[in-house]
Amino acid sequence: INQIISITTSASTGYTGSFVNAGTIRNRGVELSGFITPIRNGNVTWTINANWTKNQNRVTELIGGTGNIVLTTYQGGVSTNATVGRAINSIRGQNFVYKDGQRVVGEDGYYLKSATSNEEIANPNPSWTGGVSNTISYKGLSLYFLVDVRQGGSIFSLDRSYGLDTGLPVETAGLNDLGNPSRSPIVFANGKDAGGGYASNSGGVIFSGVQADGTPNTIRADNSGAADGATAYGTSHNPAAAFVYDASFVKLRELSLTYSLPKALTSKIGGVRGIDFSIVGRNLWIIHKNLPDADPEDAVSSGNYGQGYSTGAYPAVRTLGANIRLSF
Repeated sequence: INQIISITTSASTGYTGSFVNAGTIRNRGVELSGFITPIRNGNVTWTINANWTKNQNRVTELIGGTGNIVLTTYQGGVSTNATVGRAINSIRGQNFVYKDGQRVVGEDGYYLKSATSNEEIANPNPSWTGGVSNTISYKGLSLYFLVDVRQGGSIFSLDRSYGLDTGLPVETAGLNDLGNPSRSPIVFANGKDAGGGYASNSGGVIFSGVQADGTPNTIRADNSGAADGATAYGTSHNPAAAFVYDASFVKLRELSLTYSLPKALTSKIGGVRGIDFSIVGRNLWIIHKNLPDADPEDAVSSGNYGQGYSTGAYPAVRTLGANIRLSF
């Protein structure tokens, strides 16, 4: 209750915003954990620990009976919101226009955009998270590794929206359905208005979807950037919803190899019960992800503001280290 939320105020007050106890949020979830030891004998021990967490939150009430409070606005025409009846930090922006569940294409071959930027296009909250760790010990040697999993939730990538606009990602180039470079100019067989279709050497791309009358799209969109310097895939010709990606991932979060000196050696050192030498690595491998070109965890923030928005993402960093642990 009484969640602290920043709200916009009239600049005539001398301030542009204030923090107030503005919301009530209900969380319902479950966390399960357990372990099993498949192997245990005189030399080898293998233990598996697993954890699984699911949480659903809903905004149930906002100050003054309002239905929505904009938490943060971002470049790219998107915002995070607290909306009654919806999950906290829902992302709003321009969406595609749909007809019978399919995206509608305009007369220029590009997707149509919704009239406003106030449509909910993403929920950054994951459906569930989990992890599985394994510890395998053989005499004085121990191997430990942890695999982290996040399932569901969405992320808006400003990097992708601008990158696709300027033609940096590989999918903006290549061959089209005619076998020609998609960035080549569009060429009509008998002129644009002659109804003769496209020439065999034409560039451009045909996006999947339907035209306004519901028939399959056959209009070729220009991908050369000749008119405005932008490809057909970026923010110039697509709504913000085009750059929302699944934030799921599977990661090898940690791995360590530890060697414990035999008791026969440590017992000769006064007061020392054990000495362990370890090599530790963290964030070693993104086994699976659906966000291209960036780590799904590299969002602006993981707190109440900034979830689900990625910009200026740096490459994920692996860390390697070693340590010596003495037990007394």
